[in-house]
Amino acid sequence: MATSRHTKRKKKTRRKLLYTVLVISMVLLSGVIVFATNLSLQTKNATSNMFEPLERDKENKAESKFDSAMAEDSAFTLMLTGIENQEGATYGRSDVIIVATINPKTEKISMVSIPRDTKVYIPDLGYEDKINHSYANGGINYTINAVEEFLDLEIDYYVSTDFQGFEDIVDTVGGIEVDVPFTFKAQLTESLKWKTYTEGPMELNGNEALAYVRMRKTDPQGDIGRNLRQKQVIQEIINQGTSLGNITKIDDMIKDVGKNVRTNIPSSDYFGLIKMYQNLKSSPFEQLQITGDDATIRGIYYFIPDEDSIETVSKQLKLNLDDFGQNAQSELNETKTANDLSFGE
Repeated sequence: MATSRHTKRKKKTRRKLLYTVLVISMVLLSGVIVFATNLSLQTKNATSNMFEPLERDKENKAESKFDSAMAEDSAFTLMLTGIENQEGATYGRSDVIIVATINPKTEKISMVSIPRDTKVYIPDLGYEDKINHSYANGGINYTINAVEEFLDLEIDYYVSTDFQGFEDIVDTVGGIEVDVPFTFKAQLTESLKWKTYTEGPMELNGNEALAYVRMRKTDPQGDIGRNLRQKQVIQEIINQGTSLGNITKIDDMIKDVGKNVRTNIPSSDYFGLIKMYQNLKSSPFEQLQITGDDATIRGIYYFIPDEDSIETVSKQLKLNLDDFGQNAQSELNETKTANDLSFGE
């Protein structure tokens, strides 16, 4: 009898345990379903807000080059811009302009940062001005046209974000750690308080990271130094955003991106972009640099780029594109040979 009762209790205990495990599993499964559904809705809403085709995209209505690039491992160009303000009818100014050529086949990324005060010809305005004034006068379409004119390079895709979006994304991933190259002070936005950045490893929140990438006046390397800090922060945001610890924050990141980011990359191509990034994230960035001189014209400061430097950077960017690579390399070699001969005379 005792053995029978003991056996029954064991069976009852196993049933309770099995029932408990089943309930927990159902709760977890329900949580996953709710999370996935919520994430799907967030993604749909975010990508809908993010997508903003260029005027020429609307006119051509052609098949996405990005989609074919993913299928064929073709190289493409991408422009990243940081905008002072993207809200309302009035355009802000593009404080950050980075142009990259990306080649999935060779797993190479070449990029150049164009200083915001660079004096360029703006086709839509019909005269020369600071490149960041192109966005102020006509938004992303004017900026892309100006950049294409400047670098003699067609821009396939763009991604732009305002400064609030930049801060939100950094805060959402829990902040970033950077290796500050030298000690300096920079003024924070909104609070206008001064922040001291000490040489060496340093943890930064969104507001502090924004001031870190914008500062240039006290940088010994000027725009070159600022460009290096921008690259440093971009890579750290990507590393943090894709870390295992931030998996649970995916929906928050999507909301931040959806509110503050604009792009002409179709949402249907995001999966291809993620897949490509997994192959390229460990690849080194080829950092190109435009050289030039500072100038004050009618009381206004400009950065006057060196024509030879522009040509060299343009050709280096084209080297990373399948359609132009061989021609650009040949021209670079011819230019180098001609310069060597000229120097020897």
